Amino acid sequence: MKYLLSVIDRVSGSATGDEIDAIDAFNEKLVADGHWVMAAGIGAPTTATMFDNRGGAGIAAPGGYVDAVDYVAGFWIIDVPNDDTAQRLAAEGSRACNRRIELRPFLR
Repeated sequence: MKYLLSVIDRVSGSATGDEIDAIDAFNEKLVADGHWVMAAGIGAPTTATMFDNRGGAGIAAPGGYVDAVDYVAGFWIIDVPNDDTAQRLAAEGSRACNRRIELRPFLR
């Protein structure tokens, strides 16, 4: 089962040296345990462009889809056997990056 772990923050790329070390160790554990699919930090909503071509609208506008203080600043995708493992790893990821994590399963 694949899951998305979204890192919630107010600033992209804000991890301290100690947080980066903890994130790297968490990533290495995911790889060693066979749960790693991918991970990345992502730019702030101010770096986004929103596209809406429903019905041929042809709209492209700067900015993200949500106007909020907190946003997704990074993510992990993991592949695990069950919900319990996903929840445990989300808690470990939150501790490693020192940020809130939103856990969502991929739809089948």
